[in-house]
Amino acid sequence: MRTPRRFALRVNGADHAVTCEPQTPLLTVLRNDIGLNSPKFGCGLGECGACTVLVDGSAARSCALPVRLAEGCAITTLEGLGSVAAPDPLQQAFIDAQAAQCGYCIPGMIMTAKAFLAECPAPTEAQAREALRHNLCRCGTHVEILRAVMLAAERGAGGAAP
Repeated sequence: MRTPRRFALRVNGADHAVTCEPQTPLLTVLRNDIGLNSPKFGCGLGECGACTVLVDGSAARSCALPVRLAEGCAITTLEGLGSVAAPDPLQQAFIDAQAAQCGYCIPGMIMTAKAFLAECPAPTEAQAREALRHNLCRCGTHVEILRAVMLAAERGAGGAAP
């Protein structure tokens, strides 16, 4: 029998204390305990990318990451990148490229792209395509998503991931 314990998490620059079992997926904590809606439950296996967040600046599948491994890390969700009034340059590129249809995959796509552009600020289209290939979009907006990432790169939206 597992025993719940208290975890201290830093999410979007704010400290949160949650009590749960150590193997609880970070996604569950982000959505149910902290109240963030951008990371989505897709496959539950870390395969689709809908739950992607940044953990210490690297893209991570929060549905497959136990909360115990996220303690002490800087966790960033889409809510931590920008706001409606002041979107992150990458978010603005997604808006300008109209890179959303249903929008379910978009938070994970943006977080994956954010980590990618931090490491490769001037990618080729082939590099961007490779970086996003494990994020699934069932609506078929891949062309627009790729256009948004390239637009963000052209605008110099790379920089370090939060």
